[in-house]
Amino acid sequence: MRPTFDPFVIPFVAGMTFVLVYCIIGLIRIIFQLPKEDRRKFGRSLINPKSAWKNFKDLCSDCLFHVKIWKRKPLLGYMHSSIAFGWFMIIVIGHFETIAFSPLKDMQLPFFQKLTSNLYMPIFFRFFSEEASTLSAHIYAFLMDFFLMVIISGIVIAVVKKKKPRKVGLKRVTKFGFTEDMVRISLWTIFPIRFLAEASMANIGGGSFLTKFIGFDLLFGGHYNETLSYILWWAYSIDLAIFMTLLPFSRYMHIPAEALLILLRNAGLKTTEPRKGYAVAEIYSCPSCGLCIDVCPMSEVKENYRNTAVYFIRNIRRGRRRRDVKHKTEICLMCGKCIEVCPLGIESLDIKMAQRKKYYYKVKSNFSYLERLQDYKTTGQQAQSSPLDAHNSKILYFAGCMSHLTPKITLAMTKIFEQANENYEFIDKDGSICCGRPMMLTGKVDEAKALIEKNTEMIKNSGAKRLILSCPICYRVFKEEYNLEGIEILHHTQYINELIENEKISVDRSDKRYVYHDPCELGRAFGVYEEPRNIIDNIGLLTQGKSDKDLAVCCGGSIGSLAMTKEERDDITKNSIKDLTLNHPEEIVTACPLCLKTFARLSPIKVKDIAEIVEENLEINEELGIRN
Repeated sequence: MRPTFDPFVIPFVAGMTFVLVYCIIGLIRIIFQLPKEDRRKFGRSLINPKSAWKNFKDLCSDCLFHVKIWKRKPLLGYMHSSIAFGWFMIIVIGHFETIAFSPLKDMQLPFFQKLTSNLYMPIFFRFFSEEASTLSAHIYAFLMDFFLMVIISGIVIAVVKKKKPRKVGLKRVTKFGFTEDMVRISLWTIFPIRFLAEASMANIGGGSFLTKFIGFDLLFGGHYNETLSYILWWAYSIDLAIFMTLLPFSRYMHIPAEALLILLRNAGLKTTEPRKGYAVAEIYSCPSCGLCIDVCPMSEVKENYRNTAVYFIRNIRRGRRRRDVKHKTEICLMCGKCIEVCPLGIESLDIKMAQRKKYYYKVKSNFSYLERLQDYKTTGQQAQSSPLDAHNSKILYFAGCMSHLTPKITLAMTKIFEQANENYEFIDKDGSICCGRPMMLTGKVDEAKALIEKNTEMIKNSGAKRLILSCPICYRVFKEEYNLEGIEILHHTQYINELIENEKISVDRSDKRYVYHDPCELGRAFGVYEEPRNIIDNIGLLTQGKSDKDLAVCCGGSIGSLAMTKEERDDITKNSIKDLTLNHPEEIVTACPLCLKTFARLSPIKVKDIAEIVEENLEINEELGIRN
């Protein structure tokens, strides 16, 4: 008769109890930090069948199978999913096995012992059980051995990743301190020690191909050593206790936190405070996997890789010096590549924007046109803005501040409007209107909202049904922050592609080789990838850079960074140009005035906006004597 309790389970029970209590308190704290309306939304989503199904799919996809990592780096995807899904299956199957064959099944136990036994019995089942000869027992033993093998294979890859990151497709991995190293080592050793403990007494507790044949028969030579076996079970319990006790103070807190994050996100919640509520769930969900390090433009400057998203989140989680957090908040280019590769889609940029609201920036702005919509002061001079024609204007064209600094874009767009015979109004022809993005980036949210309200009123009063924008930064703000119901908002790449497809303009095609650069705010933010490529295909030959679309390079000139030096920006720009010119194009084409100006300073080949190459290749209409 096997025992039903042994003192070696105490460390595990203590560690498990601690982590459960910690997680429950943390959950309550996060929920009560949410705004009242967000709590209601969260509660409603939990009982909504559609949301419940999405929650289930996302929990499986992101927490167990790590599908996003599989798509980008299959070996890393296997590593994460083998450990996560394997561990989950061992817990689930272990509980079913315990229910079916537990030696405590028919015993009358005191409440406390019954409660604690439900914690430890599935984990240490092989110690307390006797081998059964039924088919179902053999199936359970096989499945437990199979998933134990899967987990150990994932741990082997994790060790390789730490020692030789390039072997698994990474340039760098996140560096940690002593506590994190302790937790990582305890995690890596939990399942090898479990294998040895179960194998050491597989002749008594049972096992299958891994623990019984490979472990007991080959490794232990078919001999049972009671003292050694008991030491291994103690080691297994203590290792689990160390991991669980340190888990809340390490990156491995992402294991329980990411499940909560998925539920909150699917309820439609967003970050409103940088260190409360939803943001806390995001911060603790970061697994510090380091995938964001390699794709971050700042990593091109060796000294700046510690300013990447993973280190920013880690500093907030650890409560590091405010000066460090402030610097990491301000130096970020806000390009969004970190979010694109994050296996959990953690919106680190939202946390940074919320953090910036806490700081005061001495940024002067004069938007006197908001009151009269005509007079606007710039550099001490008055500029007159013509009122909008509410009856004749079908299309509004908003160039944006940066497009006015690159007038070739606005001139090209003007000619394209004319050749398409469009009825349009150049809403900011004198440069007197701002979309509000600069104020948002410096934390002036209230001022930005006031500006947006006035701009919205002006645009709605125009009677226009379409708004065309040349700047992706403006495009993003108008799409996300403005309430322009009934007005279609288009970037000029979408608009020009529509003109070509509808044969409202025609273009000549040549053998000139172009490479297209996807602007961050247009591509990653809104997935506008195909329209600009369709345009270039109609004009010339489209070559490909080293990376494009969702992993396209950042130009380095982003207004998102408030602290990056010119030298640091230039290093990023040079690397991006090197990426774009991999296949020897004749011209670089982009769809952002800021990217255009940034690349043009350092590029060895010509850099143009997509509107420019369209205007240059408009077919000549011989009847009108003009291009058409």
